[in-house]
Amino acid sequence: MTDDIAAQLARVQADEAELVLPRFDLTDAWALGTRMRGAAAAAGLPIVIGITLGEARVFHTALPGSSADNDGWLERKSRVARRYSRSSFGVGLSFRAVGRNFDTDARLDTARYAAHGGVFPITIEGVGVVGTVGVSGLPQADDHAFVVEQLRAWLADAS
Repeated sequence: MTDDIAAQLARVQADEAELVLPRFDLTDAWALGTRMRGAAAAAGLPIVIGITLGEARVFHTALPGSSADNDGWLERKSRVARRYSRSSFGVGLSFRAVGRNFDTDARLDTARYAAHGGVFPITIEGVGVVGTVGVSGLPQADDHAFVVEQLRAWLADAS
């Protein structure tokens, strides 16, 4: 494992441990999603944003410069976050940290699963993972960082 991957993985694991929510419902999904859209639009980010609760898509938006390909990536990364109950970036880094490749070693259909950064599990304290929040359209580390930054800001405002 390279030092860079180890450092990234440690940061992502800290993000996953920190960003556990006291609650999350449809109203929260709308508030978080619109906050994320506003931040992405202000920065001119060419991304799609999606939030799910269970298997239901409860928020979705696309900004200028994004495409249907980004929707496909978002869905594939969301499946990883749901399956592993952790961030899609964390899953990919965990495989690389031990010298493995998710695409071949996970033995999952790569047309349906992508362990690339950008989707974070919505985890409720005392309950577990209830959904996902994610973006697609930037390099994977930037997708992940945007979601984490927005979750932190939303949590700070909701407290």
